[in-house]
Amino acid sequence: MKKKYVIGIIVVTILLLVGIIFFLFLPPEFKLNKGDTIELKYGEKYKDPGYKVTKFGKDYTKDIKIKNKINSKKLGTYKIIYEVKINGITFKKVRKVKLIDDEKPIITLTGNENISICPNAEYKEEGYKATDNYDGDITKNVKITTKDGIISYSVKDSSGNTAEITRTITKEDKIAPTITLKGNKTITLYLGNTWKEPGYTATDNCDNDITNNVVKSGTVNPNKLGTYKITYTVKDMTGNQAVVERTVKVISKPVNNNSGPNKGVIYLTFDDGPKQGTTNVILDILKEENVPATFFVTNSGPDSLIKREYDEGHTVGLHTASHNYATVYKSVNSYYNDLLQVQNRVKRITGYESKIIRFPGGSSNTISKKYSKGIMTILTKDVVNKGYHYFDWNISSGDAGETTSSSGVYNYVVKSLSKNKSNVVLMHDIKPYTRDALRNIIRYGKNNGYTFAKITMSTPMVTHHVNN
Repeated sequence: MKKKYVIGIIVVTILLLVGIIFFLFLPPEFKLNKGDTIELKYGEKYKDPGYKVTKFGKDYTKDIKIKNKINSKKLGTYKIIYEVKINGITFKKVRKVKLIDDEKPIITLTGNENISICPNAEYKEEGYKATDNYDGDITKNVKITTKDGIISYSVKDSSGNTAEITRTITKEDKIAPTITLKGNKTITLYLGNTWKEPGYTATDNCDNDITNNVVKSGTVNPNKLGTYKITYTVKDMTGNQAVVERTVKVISKPVNNNSGPNKGVIYLTFDDGPKQGTTNVILDILKEENVPATFFVTNSGPDSLIKREYDEGHTVGLHTASHNYATVYKSVNSYYNDLLQVQNRVKRITGYESKIIRFPGGSSNTISKKYSKGIMTILTKDVVNKGYHYFDWNISSGDAGETTSSSGVYNYVVKSLSKNKSNVVLMHDIKPYTRDALRNIIRYGKNNGYTFAKITMSTPMVTHHVNN
């Protein structure tokens, strides 16, 4: 009996010890949110998704210690260790974190993805660059293949992510050649002078110099007055065509001073206007006497008077915008800049592009020497080549300084009139004494068998001897 009792005690003791050992060493329950293994993308910052530890219903979560040795700059599998000490015994749980790279590299092309080149050309690679979020610059790993005009660029990073981009090369030529004429596009040739082609060049974006392929059509008869067209045509290898025209005007030679075919004709010309108080009265007189005239205008005065000159059938010629010799005759370009200003004014007011001009001071002026030596020699030829007609005068009214009376103006004009020449009379419509003399001059002309006309582009030029 005593023996059985001892055995019972031993058994109970052993069971108790086993129970204690089981209680002490039985691992707690680790619950890891999102599982024991998670993936983290390269570039993302690791944030623990959460956890919980319990044992026999008791929560030990607050006692957890975490060991985290993740290197966010290096791909790989890392271990997060969760430790908890219960009753002096340490328990551990491991979570695996896989740091992965699933982002494709980026290929950037230098130049456009769609490129057109000449049919006879080969594409020259403009360049490219490949970058990866993990590997950095991987341009050297790019592989290039070409098929049917499509260039493919592909690259793979260390994680196996691949990227591809293409560039399309189209061989075509949609650009016409360019014909450049030597000399002016409009050339004026005096009757009887020799016509010589100034020359031309033709270039193409693909075929380069194709001057020898230019086909020229049209002829110029320098012995017959008229306007002639010369056409220059060229095609490139693709068939793109360019056409350019040159206009050649064969005109009568300038009439110098006291000669001229329109003998006994009086051309009344007025410079420096318009001006309210004089020009408007002059227009009234011309209208009442039914006489045409020519006005060489400036940029001064009201637009309405220029409009009236044009509407009432007179010729509106170009004198100067500024009438400042230092500005006008500083250089050839300065002259044309000044001329263009007054030409644009007339066109804005009338819609008419005047090509009839009078040089400030006339073509024989010497004041231009002070600003540009030889400029009048250049300009008198160049304006004609540009399609302008310039007119001087062979009768001065004296209103520019010689006289300041209407009787003086009248006498200067009528004493110089001749039926053996074209009478181009220089007057200034800004002078009151010219205004007051005009009606008597007109009546003198009518009473003595003269006729009156306005200057047109068909009027032979009356010019001075050039002194500069």
